[in-house]
Amino acid sequence: MKLNFLKIFTAIYLVLGVELLSQSFSASVNSTTVPLNDRFELSFTFEGQDINAIKGFTPPDLNKDFLVLSGPNQSTSMQIINGAVSASISYSYYLQPRNLGKYTISSAKLFYKDREFKTDPIKIEVIAGSTKPKQTDQSNDNVSEKEIGENLFIRAIVDKQKVYKGEQVTVTYKLYTRLDIAAQMSVSKLPSYQGFWAEELETSPNISFSNEVINGKQFRVGIIKRAALFPSQTGELSLTPFELKVPILEKKKRGTGNIFDDFFDDPFFGRRETYEYTARSNTAKVTCIDLPKENVPANFKGAVGDFILSAKIDKEKVKANEPIALKVEISGTGNMQLITVPEIKLPTGFEKYEPKISEQINRTSTISGKKTIDYLIVPRLAGKVTIAPIEFSYFNPRKKTYESLNSSPFTIEVMKGDAASDFSGVPKEEIKLLDNDIRYLKVDLGNIEQNHQFVLMSYWFWGGVALPLIGLIGLIAWRKRDERISANLQLLRYQRAQKMAKSRLKIAKNLMTTNNYEAFYAEISKALFGYLEDKLHIPKSEFSLEYALEQLTKKNIKPSILDDLKSVAEKCEYARFAPPKIGQEGLNQIYDASANVIIEIEKALAG
Repeated sequence: MKLNFLKIFTAIYLVLGVELLSQSFSASVNSTTVPLNDRFELSFTFEGQDINAIKGFTPPDLNKDFLVLSGPNQSTSMQIINGAVSASISYSYYLQPRNLGKYTISSAKLFYKDREFKTDPIKIEVIAGSTKPKQTDQSNDNVSEKEIGENLFIRAIVDKQKVYKGEQVTVTYKLYTRLDIAAQMSVSKLPSYQGFWAEELETSPNISFSNEVINGKQFRVGIIKRAALFPSQTGELSLTPFELKVPILEKKKRGTGNIFDDFFDDPFFGRRETYEYTARSNTAKVTCIDLPKENVPANFKGAVGDFILSAKIDKEKVKANEPIALKVEISGTGNMQLITVPEIKLPTGFEKYEPKISEQINRTSTISGKKTIDYLIVPRLAGKVTIAPIEFSYFNPRKKTYESLNSSPFTIEVMKGDAASDFSGVPKEEIKLLDNDIRYLKVDLGNIEQNHQFVLMSYWFWGGVALPLIGLIGLIAWRKRDERISANLQLLRYQRAQKMAKSRLKIAKNLMTTNNYEAFYAEISKALFGYLEDKLHIPKSEFSLEYALEQLTKKNIKPSILDDLKSVAEKCEYARFAPPKIGQEGLNQIYDASANVIIEIEKALAG
């Protein structure tokens, strides 16, 4: 009985405790240092689940030290995140100091479900400022751009200020707001990561806001974009600002001084208008230093991170000409896509084919994953042979040292192949004796007649001579062209640009049929940006949409095509973190627009 009572009491205590902890009542000002004759905003905000249970709000005595220009102005907001309902109510005042000095705004209080809540006191310092009060526009009392910028802005935050070349630095773009956002936001300008290899990190398609206090002001904060950057050059590197168009709701006042207008200026009756504000982030800077020059391993190829190496073969005892599968896996944290494939040193008598490379990359926070290299090797000679250990070296930025990894050597016993095959794998034909051991030579020509036509004068003779010569010239020309393309990486990328774009669009079309919005927009973006990178010879670390548009303009591409390209790219990039529900017809339009843009650019460049 006692045990059951204790359980019931504990459950009631936990329920009440969680409910009480979910309530908060706080005070904030837009600035703790105020010039004389300037106005400032004072807000009291209560957060809870049921704001209808609030009663008895009592503000502190403000008239003694301040002139109350407006207030209390009441506003409410509500949001539902993962099924949990939260709401808030704010009481705001616009105040103007009466005299210089330091003042303390005492606590405000209210009752929520018969429980009293109080705010903490706030200290204000009034300093000498402008001698004239600020004049407001009586015809339009909307909030100014400066005031919006103080209450809504974007911060670009990097987790490291100083990194090694190739070491990951994560940049996070956060939206800070104290204003009501009317509708979905749209990207105005994406940041440029000059001097970095960039990998987009996964973020929630719906922005989840939390509360944060900055300089005494309480903001709602949400992550809008994250990226993992790997410096490819040393020195001080800058990230250009990220620009976002934010539609905000602001109150429209009449401002005529009429008593009826003053009544309709009440927050309950006030008209609210949508104003589109362009928020810009700060320019973040990162200092990149070069890797140490001492104790560099001979097989170091530029890998930076923390890795593990494993290697294995599928069989240790084979016959000649039978294939052996050698699998090498490199896993850990770092830029897996930039890791160079380790070399394998095969003994004499082995043949090696081009490896198959696959990657599994995790892009949640720190870039990590696994790179798998599958080799196919074929022994041609019998005997017992040993394959040397596979070596891999990397720089560990956490330990600030180079580290080398080695697999175990592989000993393989190669037995002779089948008797019907030689070392090249070509079957031998069995030699049979003729019916008679000896055949006599013919002593006459029989009915063979001499051809009196002069061979050098026949067309078939010269055709037979010229045909191999023409084939040889064509083969040499094709070989030289292939070598030139293989040696010229830019030309190779240029020629495969359209093929890669078609492959990406085909994947996007399959995703469209399954209504996988996020993956669909990602593939469309890869098709567009990958095509432009290859076609315009732009390195991935230096690519930005603005730079690509600039290069296309230099190539006299029509402005209408550039506008279509910009429109499609921005729609896809924004939809990656806030995909709109546009249905199958909308996806088809995006797909057709992307394909048409690539086709038009291809035609223009070919012309």
